[in-house]
Amino acid sequence: MSHYQPGILATPVPPQARHLFFALESLEALPQAIDNLLNLVDGKSAVVGFGESLAKALKVDIDGLRSFPALTGVGVENPSTQHALWVWLHGTDRGELLNRSTQFEAALAPALRLVQKQEAFRHMGGHDLTGYEDGTENPHDEAAVAAALVSEGAQGLVGGSFAAIQQWQHDLKGFHALSAEDKDNIMGRRLSDNEEIDDAPVSAHVKRTAQESFAPEAFVVRRSMPWIEGDRAGLMFLAFGFSLDAFEAQLRRMSGLEDGITDGLYRISRPITGGYYWCPPLQDGRLDLRALRIG
Repeated sequence: MSHYQPGILATPVPPQARHLFFALESLEALPQAIDNLLNLVDGKSAVVGFGESLAKALKVDIDGLRSFPALTGVGVENPSTQHALWVWLHGTDRGELLNRSTQFEAALAPALRLVQKQEAFRHMGGHDLTGYEDGTENPHDEAAVAAALVSEGAQGLVGGSFAAIQQWQHDLKGFHALSAEDKDNIMGRRLSDNEEIDDAPVSAHVKRTAQESFAPEAFVVRRSMPWIEGDRAGLMFLAFGFSLDAFEAQLRRMSGLEDGITDGLYRISRPITGGYYWCPPLQDGRLDLRALRIG
């Protein structure tokens, strides 16, 4: 029986994390790299996702997998920085994560080259750097399983998941210069008690992304974490779904492509990356790569 990578739904988000993104460099060396990957990934402290280009390099189509779209909305840009492979490392110690990153980089070379890495961390028990709680409307327990995991399909697909990742860079100086009312209206929640504001503007982030307001409903499981690099900072947005459709529906509405109304979040933050990845299930404690015709 197939099982999902438990790091996908484990709560809370880890104290420390590291996102690694790899480009495909050598098809000839790929079989050995994948063997090494199987030995390194446990699905708990390391969650892995395959990009569409890597699946195609293996001459396989994963049902539902596609590359991240570069969406141009009403005065906003959502860039695509799609890569071949993504690894999400969990841990409690930054030094340990650095050493594990080096291990992955060496094990996957020369087939896959590390082209981007980003540290992330849990802040104030699960808050964004703006101070607002992230993922308040996340489904839980069986609802989370239903939202995040593929429940039916061919061998090697059941228990899999699709990850949508965007690195958002905040204008924290600009945000903190706003009044408390303006901040709350951007988010659609009060910072003081995290309660949703009934009469918030239609551009409020909560209203733009209300998962039950889509047809079909657009539920995802968010596992986002803040990041800081020098004087730049923001949120590594990460959402898991049984398909990519729910996330993309939310992003299109946020960008004003549904009704011309842009999400207020774009006033104080902008995405600078974007990628889609298929996260295979586990079988007997190892990545189940039968959908890639491996194993």
